[in-house]
Amino acid sequence: MRIAIDTHPSAGFQAQIDAVFGAGAVINIGPGGAIGDAEILLHVLHPITPEAIAAAPDLRLIQKLGVGVNTIALDAAAARGVAVCNMPGVNAQAVAECALALILAGLRRTVPLDAATRTGQWAVPSDVLDDMGEIAGRTVGLVGMGASATRLARVLAALGAEVVYAARSAHDVPYRRVTRDQLVATADIVSLHVPLTDETRHIVDPLAMKRGAILINVARGGLVDETRLAAALNGHLRGAGLDVFATEPVSPADPLLALPNVTVSPHVAWQTPETLARSLAAAAENVRRLTAGEPLLNRIPA
Repeated sequence: MRIAIDTHPSAGFQAQIDAVFGAGAVINIGPGGAIGDAEILLHVLHPITPEAIAAAPDLRLIQKLGVGVNTIALDAAAARGVAVCNMPGVNAQAVAECALALILAGLRRTVPLDAATRTGQWAVPSDVLDDMGEIAGRTVGLVGMGASATRLARVLAALGAEVVYAARSAHDVPYRRVTRDQLVATADIVSLHVPLTDETRHIVDPLAMKRGAILINVARGGLVDETRLAAALNGHLRGAGLDVFATEPVSPADPLLALPNVTVSPHVAWQTPETLARSLAAAAENVRRLTAGEPLLNRIPA
């Protein structure tokens, strides 16, 4: 099978790829590169357009290394008979840990304190001191209760937070389910853990959140109206932690990047060596299944 991957792997990731598939067996086409004659595409984040699929006559499988498939032209893939598969839960641990890190950074003002300390400012401004806090005793609202949210909830509860969640259906978890409007209006911290679909676009209005709350987004940038988020961060919200943006890569001129109460990272919540190892193992299994003519794991319905 001819296999391509649409990213520029780090040295460590490349070593993992070679260990699983064999040295040189996977062609690195880079983000947006031509799929060419590859039969299998290991897909990371750069959009797979209808044009890219049409220009790949031998393509049989788009294997998402992760969960969200909003970057894949699913209708075009289905029309061509190209299977699309994802990996539910493969990155849940990493995403949960990143969300926790962003929550703590927002509560403890880690980024501005780090910057101030490095410039010799030892005395902490009173407004920063007054704006710090703990997780314990706060209400954390999780929008969605999938694998990453479930892991995050356990840690938050252990630290003394009251965890509530909003989801389309009830889950067998020891946390109170509320409506999304209730969650947004009352939670001290709101963390997003749902895929981006037509139904979830701009699912949370930052200006409707509780005054002084923190918004965490480790899911997809389109879940939040970023113009309204920037407005809310100027006096209404305490802060935000963002690993994702509506347009990626985010522009250095984006107003959100100029705000001192925003902690950001470049869509890497999922990306750890452990996640990549699990992802490659799952991808290798689907490559085997495709070769053997067996049903694929986690195939997205056409």
